[in-house]
Amino acid sequence: MRDITIGQFYNVDSPVHRLDPRVKIIFAMIFVVSLFLGKNPFLFLIAFAVLAVYIKISNVPLKFIFRGMKTLSLIILLSGLLNLFTVKGVNVVFEWGMIRITENGIHAAIYTTLRLGFMIVGSSMMTYTTTPNSLTDGLEKMLGWMKKLGVPVHEFAMIMSIALRFVPVLVEELDKIMKAQMARGIDFNEGNLFVRLRKLIPILVPLIVSAMKRSEELAMAMDARCYHGGEGRTKMKPLVYQRRDYIAYALIFVYLIGMVVLAVSF
Repeated sequence: MRDITIGQFYNVDSPVHRLDPRVKIIFAMIFVVSLFLGKNPFLFLIAFAVLAVYIKISNVPLKFIFRGMKTLSLIILLSGLLNLFTVKGVNVVFEWGMIRITENGIHAAIYTTLRLGFMIVGSSMMTYTTTPNSLTDGLEKMLGWMKKLGVPVHEFAMIMSIALRFVPVLVEELDKIMKAQMARGIDFNEGNLFVRLRKLIPILVPLIVSAMKRSEELAMAMDARCYHGGEGRTKMKPLVYQRRDYIAYALIFVYLIGMVVLAVSF
């Protein structure tokens, strides 16, 4: 449970940490979109190189990143296997009974695995290098134009920030509940799939109750501090673009243009 690092902030000083949160949000969006521009191996090589440089500059240890990937590796593996056995093609590589693997299936499995892996790491780097408060301010600033349409932008950004902040809290609470149930004699590794699913009930019920209790306490704390939404609120540290942010935008623009050109050319 403690290996889940999604939504956590890795507190260290680096050029990436000092960037404006809007820059990192836009880069995460462009990086994810660039992974779906085509199936050219050069696209994935460039994406891998950019991601490697990004991680190096951020000073976030690879060990910390891989800890978060371990919990999602099963989803990535299942997605790859699903494409491997379901995508049809002309050139059959392996066939045994109902199992049929084609070249198109192998290519689809490889590209799906790479896309999911890069997408998870690239998106996680945004939360690793940005505090929840900065992420909230960045989202609110970026979506400020939607206020004219009557969209509660501040509340939307606040909800996302609270959700990200509560991920590690709920994971820690889940770990405590599992250890408490194991101390009472429950073995989560015994029995078939249905037996194991039934054993999750003593975990899910206390977890849901704990989450509701925490949300109620948070709501009462916000009411006690006279929180009434974003109308008329000011920022202690307003977001202002610096020279490094404009340089980062230029590099992101160059990356996007290069990926589009490669996707069109090949």
